[in-house]
Amino acid sequence: MNVTKFLDQADSVRVGIVESDQLLPLQLGENYSTLAELLATENPSTAIRSLVTDAPLSIDDTIRWLPPIDNQEVWAAGVTYKRSQTARMEESEAAASCYDRVYQADRPELFFKATPHRVSGHKQPLRIRSDATWNVPEPEITLVLNPQFKIIGLTVGNDMSSRDIEGENPLYLPQAKCYDQCAGLGPWITLFDTLPAMNELHVDLKINRDGQIIFDQQTSGAEMARSFEDLVGWLSRDNSMPSGAFLMTGTGIVPSNDFTLQPGDLVHISIAGIGTLSNPIVQA
Repeated sequence: MNVTKFLDQADSVRVGIVESDQLLPLQLGENYSTLAELLATENPSTAIRSLVTDAPLSIDDTIRWLPPIDNQEVWAAGVTYKRSQTARMEESEAAASCYDRVYQADRPELFFKATPHRVSGHKQPLRIRSDATWNVPEPEITLVLNPQFKIIGLTVGNDMSSRDIEGENPLYLPQAKCYDQCAGLGPWITLFDTLPAMNELHVDLKINRDGQIIFDQQTSGAEMARSFEDLVGWLSRDNSMPSGAFLMTGTGIVPSNDFTLQPGDLVHISIAGIGTLSNPIVQA
């Protein structure tokens, strides 16, 4: 089941089910007032199916998608793919040993990525910092966690990164990662009773500039050095997420060092079995 958020014709925030080429708006009531509350139930799919739906909408360019998040926290993991380890080491000689060690360590790199107001949904803009010169998208399989840290679904994530800021000093990581419009989630959450195997999750990144594809690369969860369960286990240590959380699990696609995003670029991230998240790039 795919569940999402969108704006209706009256500019009201709505929750809906995506089925094939239709969007079925849900009627939320006394029992559930938000998507987060539905995701926190024992069986989200059953809870969602229990709700009445309005007349279906055809999915076309008139749909105004929102990120499928309410008040959950967004976290991210780093150096979970061999390619990302290499790329992070290339950013800075001073940081190289840190990233090499964390790739082999028991404890992963986990960092806070975004509050909900910093998250963009499908077709909404993502930002490159005005004080950065080397900016890249990071396509990531993103786990949807309920308040008990159970993985209930997956979505597509874009962990935007200012590589020059982080490369200057690893202590600048929060500034390189967390700012307005720094994270993309969507276009919906795909709920699972049983998660697909990691090697079945194929990730595709395409970047379009001036009508031409200037970057096209693929990877899969099979290239990850850590399991989803391992990452969630570390995130949940001495931690609580009363509303649940999203956890971006790292990237295995890193553009070459001479590539940087530009305003007007269109970034398309597809994950097989989930969907495609598309975002235009802007700069302050």
